[in-house]
Amino acid sequence: MIWFLIGIMVYAAIKILPGCLYTVSPDQRAVKTRFGAAERLPMMAESPDIALPIDPSLSEDERKRYQYPQVRVIGPGGPYFKLPWEDVYKVSVATQSVDISWDPSKHQDTIEAVTKDNLTTGVNGQIRYRISENNLYPYLFGVSRPLEHVMGYFVSVLRERIANFVDPKGQSLLSEDDLPRDGETDSASGGNHMGKGSAVELSEGVSINDLRKNLPLLNQYMEEQCRSTTGRYGIELDAALITEIDPPPEVDRALSAINSTRNQVAADISTARADAEQQITMSARAVEIATNNAQAEVAPLQELAGTLSSIKKEGGSECLKAYLRNARVPLYGKAARVVMMEAKKT
Repeated sequence: MIWFLIGIMVYAAIKILPGCLYTVSPDQRAVKTRFGAAERLPMMAESPDIALPIDPSLSEDERKRYQYPQVRVIGPGGPYFKLPWEDVYKVSVATQSVDISWDPSKHQDTIEAVTKDNLTTGVNGQIRYRISENNLYPYLFGVSRPLEHVMGYFVSVLRERIANFVDPKGQSLLSEDDLPRDGETDSASGGNHMGKGSAVELSEGVSINDLRKNLPLLNQYMEEQCRSTTGRYGIELDAALITEIDPPPEVDRALSAINSTRNQVAADISTARADAEQQITMSARAVEIATNNAQAEVAPLQELAGTLSSIKKEGGSECLKAYLRNARVPLYGKAARVVMMEAKKT
């Protein structure tokens, strides 16, 4: 009987003992449960109903909805020992990537979204994520498939953003300074009033073009909106990489034509502005040259007038007449004919 019991103990040790030892690799973290209940950390002494830490990105309402306890996390190393009635859940905390079109329920190469112009476009890209070491409870026990929840939340926020996206820089071909102010008239349009409404009409862009030009802003917005996934699902979004906005082929051809027209209009406006600036510069230069020539012709006359005034002031009228008589002598030598006129006596 003793040997039988010893045999049972040896057999149990051979079968059970290897299963009681486990290791955790450097890129993994582990959580141990006992009879299905995870080992939890002590709660706050001031508020025993709330455990630490709380994700600061959650709103007050979300904090009440997602009050998950903190579990004891087992770091890399080993071998560790567990009892037969204990289970160990291992998760990888390395950064991973997944296509935004990933959906385990169906196969798709892209996701569709509707723009503010009511155009259906395809969106492709990736998101980088990692499992939060400080929020393993919602990932392991909060929801059954947390990555699917995160992808569904991400796609919903992305579609809403695309449907309401407006280019913050605008698409204006002319700046506000180039347009007449309220109450002013445009001479080129026959005196019609042009105000800020014209700038709004010119700045109305095509939504798909706006999205393509502002992909970094779109990615930044998605990262900010998805920060709460850490507290909700235990998955921390590292980066959103939306790389393609592809409309249907017929829409893409129409957009190419619109872009070509807009580029041509912008080029014509730039050329016209350059020509106008050149004409203004040339006119200003011509006025400056004419002004200098006039001043050059007037300067000797002004100097002569000053000299004559000085002679009359110092020597009187007789001295001035003598100066004028002497000044005429060289002119007589150059003249071909001299006409003498006698003043009539009254």
